[in-house]
Amino acid sequence: MVQEQTGAAVQKHIGIADFTEITPTAPIAVGLHGGRAKCLQRLIRLDLPVPRTVALSFPAVRRIAAGETVDVDAILAGFGAMPLVSVRPSSQDPDWGGPGAILNIGMTDARHAELSATLGRAAADLLYLKFIQAYAVHVARLDPEMFDIPAEVVETTLHDMLFAYEEETDEPFPQDPARQLAEVLRSMARAWEGTSARLLRQAKGAPADAGLGLVVQAMALGIGPVESGSGVIQFVDGATGRPQITGRYLSQSQGRDALTADAGALFLTRDPRGQSLEEHCPDCFAELLRYGALCRERLREEMQIEFALEAGRLSVLDAVRVGRTARGEVRISVALAEDGIISHEEAVLRVPPRALPELLHHQVDPRGHRDVLARGIGASPGAATGRIALSSRTAQQMKSREEPCILVRRETKPEDIRGMHASVGVLTERGGMSSHAAVIARGLGLPCVVGVSSMKINRRDRSVTFGDGRVFFEGDVVTLDGTAGQAMAGEVALLAPALDDAFQTLLDWADDARDIGVRANADTPEEAQMARRFAAEGIGLCRTEHMFFAESRLIVMREMIFADRAEDRAAVLERLLPMQRADFEELFEIMQGHPVCIRLFDPPLHEFLPTGREGIRELADALDLPVSTVSRRVEALSEFNPMLGMRGVRLGITVPEIYDMQARAIFEATVAVSRRGDAVVPEVMIPLVSAKREVELVKARVDAVAAAVRAETGVDFDYRLGVMVETPRASLRAGEIAQHAAFLSFGTNDLTQMTYGLSRDDAGRFMGSYVSQGVFPEDPFHRLDIDGVGELLKIGAERGRAGRPDVTLSVCGEHGGDPDSIAFCRNAGFDYVSCSPFRVPVARLAAAHAAIDARRAALAEQAI
Repeated sequence: MVQEQTGAAVQKHIGIADFTEITPTAPIAVGLHGGRAKCLQRLIRLDLPVPRTVALSFPAVRRIAAGETVDVDAILAGFGAMPLVSVRPSSQDPDWGGPGAILNIGMTDARHAELSATLGRAAADLLYLKFIQAYAVHVARLDPEMFDIPAEVVETTLHDMLFAYEEETDEPFPQDPARQLAEVLRSMARAWEGTSARLLRQAKGAPADAGLGLVVQAMALGIGPVESGSGVIQFVDGATGRPQITGRYLSQSQGRDALTADAGALFLTRDPRGQSLEEHCPDCFAELLRYGALCRERLREEMQIEFALEAGRLSVLDAVRVGRTARGEVRISVALAEDGIISHEEAVLRVPPRALPELLHHQVDPRGHRDVLARGIGASPGAATGRIALSSRTAQQMKSREEPCILVRRETKPEDIRGMHASVGVLTERGGMSSHAAVIARGLGLPCVVGVSSMKINRRDRSVTFGDGRVFFEGDVVTLDGTAGQAMAGEVALLAPALDDAFQTLLDWADDARDIGVRANADTPEEAQMARRFAAEGIGLCRTEHMFFAESRLIVMREMIFADRAEDRAAVLERLLPMQRADFEELFEIMQGHPVCIRLFDPPLHEFLPTGREGIRELADALDLPVSTVSRRVEALSEFNPMLGMRGVRLGITVPEIYDMQARAIFEATVAVSRRGDAVVPEVMIPLVSAKREVELVKARVDAVAAAVRAETGVDFDYRLGVMVETPRASLRAGEIAQHAAFLSFGTNDLTQMTYGLSRDDAGRFMGSYVSQGVFPEDPFHRLDIDGVGELLKIGAERGRAGRPDVTLSVCGEHGGDPDSIAFCRNAGFDYVSCSPFRVPVARLAAAHAAIDARRAALAEQAI
């Protein structure tokens, strides 16, 4: 016996399955009945005109899929003597999808005759035809072409469809509403459990065992006399987040037909292009506006409302969160918070940090056509269009002609810095997430795609052959999508960055919430300016070697390399000193008192020397030396594994004149800028340290230079000396190293490389295969390896603090801009992270997420 509705939900048992009528007090839960069921309950609580609805739980649907019998009579009993219902999916997360809705369940010959008398024959025919079509295609799995509804519905069409169904199934179209509903429920349940559907939703982030709920709802017909129809309405533009009423309404329609109608649909608001619902049904339109405002205020979200009119009576069938881009999400969240509907913290949490790059860079317009030439690793986000340049020199020439170019290389090297500066994007055949091209491109804010192994560069005819056989020549136009990791033929429509007031407001709120610092890796004045623009709290890594590749400095560096005696090297470096001093003065002035951490010279010297025959000959001419002498010196400096050879502190100890010059340039710049404005306290960082004695030796020389500059200028100043921890041994011996260092900055790019024994430039060749087969959960150069490299960070942090309690701890590798890695660093007690300037906003937001989540977890634990 079916109990009548009493205002409180009653749990029913239908065979072995359960259903619950959705009422204001029913025990409906997202984790048990799905998001749609819960949203409908919220709409009912707001007194919106939602038709009677029943929810089936996840376990119930699983049992239906397994073949359990369903007492559908108990479900239908509450819908009247001649029920007419719809069934819609209700997954836990709407983004996981589900089978399509089926409407008009309960249409039979008898119901058709009854509706013909009340609504008219044409309306009854259309209702019956729509159900036959849906049932035949989605339940009986018959050929869709056999059940197309013609534009002009006539009586013979209904007869033909019923006959076609009987011919194909060898049985008449079911005339029992209970049987119809049972078959619909079984079909939808099994569709959810199918292999293809499971793989599709897992690709969207759903767990393998994600459940499906189903909601059975009384039909609001949308077809009939007076004014009947259906439509959808939303009150904000999902692409921009700005207030804007959008949607469509179509008379004599059901579901979301209005959105796909070729003709006949009405605009919602008054529009010079045609009729509108606002003019046609002003009272209904006013009610929809009220419902939208109520949902926004009480559900604390911008909702898209699906509605129906039946003989002029408005029903709300469903409401879903407005789909939106990252740009839209930022503006919507900020607007809700500014209106007092949600808190600032909640607004911050609603925007995923990984979504921010969409706002920071140009993006490929998703509505445009893509002619994809090649796919690789999206190493730096954003998009750009330009002409192919196969060398740095060509890139610089194109820039001088104001022609945007894409630098295409097998792999980039330090001498390509100028070419990268001249380009709008970078495309390389080799490389991974922390290869030279990737790291520098992220710092410059250039879109970059690396590891395109199917691409072949032909230097002889200045061409590039892509994997599909197409050949492009230098000067041809291509477009890069560094977010998706694609190169496309020709020019593609792009969307501009969206660094508006809402973006700035959100990040201000994030700064209020976070409790870990965020600095930027910046080597040039342009990068430092960008760091300031994105409110970085200083420079956490300035790689000084990039300053030596300018044309006027490179030849001086090469002269220094070819000098045989220490005094000769020092004399040559004297010519670089004013250049370096000017570099540091400009950085100090841009940062306006914020800390600047300068890494002393790091790369091996061979990177400053040419390798080709022509380059060696040109260098011999410039230095007035025999070609044989230059060739021998180049060969002498070559190493089997230069990244593990004489570089960093090893070079600083064996060729100390370089560090002496740099220290003097830093301190003289400190004095000059301090005299003109705020006091500067530079941070001097020693790279590639493995032993305490290395720090002692360099520190003694740097201290001596500082003392000399103080004596010469008569100005006292402070500076902080620290160590870049990028070898496993430095992490393990951090306790004794920290005794001589004011800070330990963990360079996770090299630390990951050395821990894994992987070349970060070559790992891209096989990393995709490793990740897909589960060897690594993620590219360790992209996301910090918590178990391995993370353990070394923890050990280094703990031992460093034990050796010197006031030591400052930071991460300055590219992991400093990864949200998951930032949460790890915060939990491990690090003071700040440093990343490329364009990743600073991401880091600020991710740090805020980590802090807010931690505070909420602590409060929840206290409550228990």
